[in-house]
Amino acid sequence: MSTPYQQAQREGQDVVRATILEAAKNLLINEGPAALTVRRIASEVGCSTKVIYTLFGGKDGLSEALWLEGFARLERRLLDVPRDGGPLDRLMAMLAAYRDHALAEPDYYRVMFLGALPGFKAGEEAIRTAKRTFGMLVAGVAACLEAGELAGAEAPEIADLLGMAVHGAVSLEISSYFEEADTSARYRLLCTSVLTPFMTRDGRRT
Repeated sequence: MSTPYQQAQREGQDVVRATILEAAKNLLINEGPAALTVRRIASEVGCSTKVIYTLFGGKDGLSEALWLEGFARLERRLLDVPRDGGPLDRLMAMLAAYRDHALAEPDYYRVMFLGALPGFKAGEEAIRTAKRTFGMLVAGVAACLEAGELAGAEAPEIADLLGMAVHGAVSLEISSYFEEADTSARYRLLCTSVLTPFMTRDGRRT
């Protein structure tokens, strides 16, 4: 029977890379960060350690790749937000998509934001790549300002406030802090509360 590596080989290097990242993620979830050794991951996938060193440069490179994969998945989810309605509608949909994605892939969220990889520190280039996702939020706020639906502050400032709010809420939720069944409604209320001081007459809903 073929190993996961042999199966992935038939589909190309991108699939090999994705298969190794998936194995690393599963080890992190099931056994913790101590299990993330090159030898153990290679054993899980059924490849040589040389393959992992070639693709990722070792454990540090693999950790960074896991971190970046989390941001890439979030970015794809945000790009899938429908462009229906006005800019404020799209911004709210983007904020909802952020939460939905975090709840759907909490393990990647923990890698990205909650220190699931102790001692890991992303490189400068990786950080610039990851910040593209925040740039999407800034762009969404900027569109609301341009349309006259929000006013009173610069886009990065409003986006910072939104980012702080949604990150705190989502982090608590995936850590099972809340037991209430209306978490979704509370999340919407939180986002609206942050934006309300900046809403213009055009931006307010009646």
